[in-house]
Amino acid sequence: MKKLFLSALILVGFTFSADAQEISKNALGLRLGSNDGFGAEISYQRKLSNSTRLEFDLGLRNSDNDDAFKIVGLHQWVWTIEKRFQWYAGLGAGLGTWTNNDKNHEYEDGAFLLMAGDIGIEYNFDIPLLLSLDFRPELYFGNNYRNDNYGSDIALSIRYQF
Repeated sequence: MKKLFLSALILVGFTFSADAQEISKNALGLRLGSNDGFGAEISYQRKLSNSTRLEFDLGLRNSDNDDAFKIVGLHQWVWTIEKRFQWYAGLGAGLGTWTNNDKNHEYEDGAFLLMAGDIGIEYNFDIPLLLSLDFRPELYFGNNYRNDNYGSDIALSIRYQF
């Protein structure tokens, strides 16, 4: 039984390592999502190794009660599902500014720091195009940006790889 388990474990390990998808050295594009409103970010990815990369997102958020401008940096680990499908997870941090646009309250604005996680799935086309869908929970610190200091984001990204 131990030999069968060990053999299956080795076989699975070889399957994932033999079919590893190459991470593009650079990728640049747009990340479009909703975090209590619509947001668009310019997104850049930079390869660190065959299974890790950095992602930097610079963008605007427009919600019902406030507008925000933020920059987020994430370190991501990437795993292959099938030949062109991959999934990834990461951690990071960022900073931003916000302005209250609710007409029923006094004008308010401020700055904030954030910690973020990221988990998603992506598809690499034959052409240098990368399409991904991810979920990003964020914790906010400072200056009452969110009443509960939490926001989550589901986004669709399209990037050109080079």
